[in-house]
Amino acid sequence: MENLEKNIKTLPKIGDKTEKKLEKMGIKTINDLIFHFPFRYEKYEFCENLGKIKINTAINLKVKIDLIRNKRSFRKKMTISEAIVSDDHGSLEVIWFNQPFISKTLKNGDMVSLAGKIMANNGRLIMASPIYEKINQYSEPIHTKGIVPIYNLTSGLTQKQLRFFIKKISPNFLKITEYLPKETLERQSLININLATEKIHFPKKDDDIEKASEYFKFLELFLFQLKSYFLKKELETKRAEKLEIKLNEIKKFILSLPFELTDDQKKSSWEILKDIEKNNPMSRLLQGDVGSGKTIVALIAILNCLLNKKQAIFMAPTEILATQHYKTALKLLEKYNFKIALLSSQKKESNFELLSKNKKDIQQIICQQADLIIGTHSLISENIHFKNLSLVVIDEQHRFGVSQRQEILKKNLDDNKKETTPHFLSMTATPIPRSLSLVLFNGSKLSSIKTKPKNRLDIKTEIVSTERKNKMYEFINQEIKNGRQAFIICPLIEEIENSEIKSVKEEYQKLKKNIFPEIEMSILHGKMKATEKEQIMSDFLANKIKIIISTSVIEVGIDVPNATIMLIEGAERFGLAQLHQFRGRVGRGEYQSYCFLSLSETKNDTPFFDKKINYSKSTSRLEALKKYQNGLDLAKIDLKNRGSGNIYGKIQSGFTNFKFASIFDYETIKKSRDEIELLSQSDPNFEKYPLLLKKITKNIEETHLE
Repeated sequence: MENLEKNIKTLPKIGDKTEKKLEKMGIKTINDLIFHFPFRYEKYEFCENLGKIKINTAINLKVKIDLIRNKRSFRKKMTISEAIVSDDHGSLEVIWFNQPFISKTLKNGDMVSLAGKIMANNGRLIMASPIYEKINQYSEPIHTKGIVPIYNLTSGLTQKQLRFFIKKISPNFLKITEYLPKETLERQSLININLATEKIHFPKKDDDIEKASEYFKFLELFLFQLKSYFLKKELETKRAEKLEIKLNEIKKFILSLPFELTDDQKKSSWEILKDIEKNNPMSRLLQGDVGSGKTIVALIAILNCLLNKKQAIFMAPTEILATQHYKTALKLLEKYNFKIALLSSQKKESNFELLSKNKKDIQQIICQQADLIIGTHSLISENIHFKNLSLVVIDEQHRFGVSQRQEILKKNLDDNKKETTPHFLSMTATPIPRSLSLVLFNGSKLSSIKTKPKNRLDIKTEIVSTERKNKMYEFINQEIKNGRQAFIICPLIEEIENSEIKSVKEEYQKLKKNIFPEIEMSILHGKMKATEKEQIMSDFLANKIKIIISTSVIEVGIDVPNATIMLIEGAERFGLAQLHQFRGRVGRGEYQSYCFLSLSETKNDTPFFDKKINYSKSTSRLEALKKYQNGLDLAKIDLKNRGSGNIYGKIQSGFTNFKFASIFDYETIKKSRDEIELLSQSDPNFEKYPLLLKKITKNIEETHLE
């Protein structure tokens, strides 16, 4: 394993510049490079000679260059590289666009391997923009023949470079440590890690990819569940403060709310209250789709903690969301006279007078005096400790690193100097199917809110083409005249030259001047100061601002019941999960709400058409958002749309760093869990498997139950 930890710079043709580019992708050692896997493959069918070519099929040819030259296209202002290639059975025309260097790289007489499609154009056969590599009678192509791996890159690095580096280190594949027990490999009919790595980087047939994927999928799920197994064992040895259920007070609080709790909210609240009543620390995940009402469930748990005269903290990923939670808590818990504070890098507020005004120590003073502290990652800064912290709630937990969540648990200064672990409640809107809950039950318990609050209407969702935009603007204008408000989401803050991607500032100017001159609007983005953002959101909540034009800073948690319009510009550029999050910012009140998915103002014949985006496929994907309101349904569609060409599973931020496994791999999840149970029956501490134990122990030191 020692050789695998060598710096990447020890490889040939990696200088300082290339090293920095690789480091940008997290590749610092040979081991990092080995595990930088392809995310998809290109497949090129080998064609024996030019007499057997197939039209419009991805093929590989071995030919000789007879002639190559550059010419200038004045109409489209581009350079065209033209070549005539041949073999014993014929000749073929090849062209490349805007790659003038090719005529210097390839010379007359060179033998080349080409990969691409041949098209018929007015009776001529042309191969346009093929991938190429020089070959000789002894060399075998690695970029143009058979199944070719495609990797994630960074600017200034090419697929050919990365494949070259990985080919150079391929002898190291045999040195990779196998963590899975030999009997597990045999029972599960899996190849070993060395063979799996070889097949994933350099597959010779589809079956190679399948077998390698099966191995890594099982390994990911096995290690994840084994980590949960040990975390559960560790958690059982920890001690927490019992928080007695103050049932009468909780009932009074629920009855005082301006809305009625759903059955799922009541059930989840009771599950949490029963957990924190024990002296073992709770580790529970509260899952609910966007707008399902997770925050009030968390506040019920917090109220019970505070009624027990213990301290609670509530962490949110953004300052806007933390401020919103702070104002909600002040309003709903007003009659209890609890000391409540807001703490972030730029804001420090409280509903009580601090015993000291010393700015240097103000964070620590707040944390020692307050009953409830709501904040961002500032709550885990180095100089903060809590007096008797008994409950930690984290909203959108996947936005905090595992090391950050672990850090919270070390900051408790118990009054009685006892070693206690706070109860831990995580919240997420990420869809949790049955298969993933099976994984989580090894360590965390799961509460799920599946129903929306009463009187919530489904959000009407429409895809809007450029031609229909004026009608949409008329509709938005009418909604605002009726007293409602709107969000408009743009991908960028400022305009990029020669790009059709909408920017917040550009869109604001256009709408203010030409579309809504009489309507009060404002922009919102992450680079603004906290005070500016807070003032804008405060004015929006007060209905002083009618339209907010924003970047994705409003993706999570913003709650404005009067907002009924969500317009997303360049919708095809966002993922389904993010679009679903955007849509969830409206539809939070009694009024009918609408989500408009606006396509980029571009056509195939424009010079700046983005070739990376498949617009017909994107439109099909957006149709799913029209059809489904549920995040879990959309997650399944997202998985299906990726297709078999992509070997990676859906990455579930916050739960896993899965590359191959999917949250819908119920069969593999069950197999890996059953395997752990089988191994643990004769060896509960896995002492017979020291390499596996070492890896899991290291992982546990860096993590915490979600």
